[in-house]
Amino acid sequence: MTQKGPPVCNLISVQIQLLRDGLRCWLREYWGANSIMKSKEHTRQVRNMVLEKFKAGLGYKKISQALNISRSTVQSIIRKWKEYGTTVNLPRQGRPPKLTGRTRRSLIREAAKRPMVTLDEMQRATAQVGETVHRTTISRALHKCGLYGRVARRKPLLKENHKKSRLQFARSHVEDTANMWKKVLWSDETKIELFGHNAKRYAWRRNNTAHHSENTIPTVKYGGGSIMLWGCFSSAGTGKLVKVDGKMDGAKYRAILEENLLESAKDLRLGRRFTFQQDNDPKHKARATMEWFKKKNIHVLEWPSQSPDLNPIENLW
Repeated sequence: MTQKGPPVCNLISVQIQLLRDGLRCWLREYWGANSIMKSKEHTRQVRNMVLEKFKAGLGYKKISQALNISRSTVQSIIRKWKEYGTTVNLPRQGRPPKLTGRTRRSLIREAAKRPMVTLDEMQRATAQVGETVHRTTISRALHKCGLYGRVARRKPLLKENHKKSRLQFARSHVEDTANMWKKVLWSDETKIELFGHNAKRYAWRRNNTAHHSENTIPTVKYGGGSIMLWGCFSSAGTGKLVKVDGKMDGAKYRAILEENLLESAKDLRLGRRFTFQQDNDPKHKARATMEWFKKKNIHVLEWPSQSPDLNPIENLW
């Protein structure tokens, strides 16, 4: 009875595996040797020596043997000298960008169209088209075209009627002289935090000094409270500054005006025909308040709504 050998399919699979292992080892040795050769860069002194021997009339083979470098390297150095006239390293292209030109232009358009779009949203958008990149890559692409992330300024909400009234205000006063504006008494109320503004502050400090007293902002429980102030000023200087006790209402506002408005105008030498400015707060535009102005013969400047940025007293606070 004859002994059966291994199946033919098993022999074929073993041979294929051996071929794969051999090919893998050969590729590892080949790419390892070539990567070492490519990473080795001869000094400028060696390249100049190659050039000197070439000018002396030596051939590639003799130069290779004399300097113990490969013939292809000698040939490459001389070819570069013939083409560019130098042996120094030329500027290289560098690593290819991860973002294609089309995707980069798309990101720039998106940022210009939607200034509030976040880097995370743009990162997800690039991933959907098959380009997975880091947020800093997107940020650098935007920086190159002049787009930088900045804290958005807070400004009053302006509707169409607000914009029209502001434009009408500007047109009605475009011919006013500087002397007219010198006769304006500007006013407003403001809230002052007792322990500084509720905003970020930056301190230049060294490591492990975050809790030093000079690098900290003192706080108290519940914020420390705040005070409300009413003030006025003109081109001649500042007027009265009044602390408002409790909640400001129409009666309290008229009492402040009664005690401080005319006296401030007198101290600033505005004369009897000055103009008083106030915003359109309901207590400012109340019927009783407007009758008080009429009784005192005080001209009130018509003021467009939602326009605190037009009041120069904002820069004084």
